[in-house]
Amino acid sequence: MNIAVFSTKGYDLRSFEQVNAGYGHQLTFFEARLTADTASLATGFEGVCIFVNDEVDAAAIETMAAGGTQIIATRSAGYNQINLQAAAEHGVRVARVPAYSPNAVSEFTVGIILTLGRQIHRAYNRVRDANFELDGLQGFELREKTVGVFGTGKIGAAVIKNLSGFGCRILAFDRYPNPEIEPLAEYMADPQEIARQADILTFHIPLTPDTHHFINKETISQLKDGVFIVNTSRGALLDTAAIIEGLKSGKIGYLAIDVYEEESSLFFRDLSSEIVTDDVFARLLTFPNVLVTGHQAFLTDRALQNIAETTLTNFSEFEATGTCKNEVVWEE
Repeated sequence: MNIAVFSTKGYDLRSFEQVNAGYGHQLTFFEARLTADTASLATGFEGVCIFVNDEVDAAAIETMAAGGTQIIATRSAGYNQINLQAAAEHGVRVARVPAYSPNAVSEFTVGIILTLGRQIHRAYNRVRDANFELDGLQGFELREKTVGVFGTGKIGAAVIKNLSGFGCRILAFDRYPNPEIEPLAEYMADPQEIARQADILTFHIPLTPDTHHFINKETISQLKDGVFIVNTSRGALLDTAAIIEGLKSGKIGYLAIDVYEEESSLFFRDLSSEIVTDDVFARLLTFPNVLVTGHQAFLTDRALQNIAETTLTNFSEFEATGTCKNEVVWEE
């Protein structure tokens, strides 16, 4: 199949070319994000491969469909960047990568908890300046902390397994409990009760209309004082303006995020020589108790290989059978 790959980085190019040796697709790589303005680049390509910050809206889909695109495959688990209704209306099929490496994200989640909770990032910067002072670097131990885990799918379950080794008390919320982790976590039917008890909250749930701004001004008021909030899932789960107010008041004691609601204009780009015009994001960076990374939780060798293999398999299945086990279908 002739496939256009958008939002290509060097690691995408290397992993896809290596894995494609066993598939034989014709891959053309574009550094540009897919948007309505760049969708014409897909003209003549039966398949289009996208990533999390591409904007596959109705206008982009209309342009691609007119140019011959039949299949859109996102190399991510989430697919909220795709207008599924427009895809269905234009006869364009959609597929995703449901689970590329739960361990990659779960280990990173624990890593940023440890990094911020023990001030490792600040210590690293100090030592590089020959500053070996310890004042201001006091942290806390995870042992006996109460951790609230929202979402116990593959990633959430892996986080629970990892944190259980630290001796944490783990509270879990999911509409569909995972029997695999029931010995390690206490499921609670009321998410507000978890919020009231937890020292640390970590989110591993999809972004839906119901979960948009799941943490907002109202819910923050119900949290434990000094709570540690972690988000390696979807940026829009958090109302960032409300989070900032919570940080200013001290209600939120720590914030570690690998995703951001408006990240599409920031992440996966080098802006070190430019002015960041997102005032909300810039304000976040001023807090000493905030750790931000640029959507890198997935970025491991194994995850990249799994992403490439699953994505190319999705295209091959559509090509060979007209169906795909990882297809995402619009539901009214």
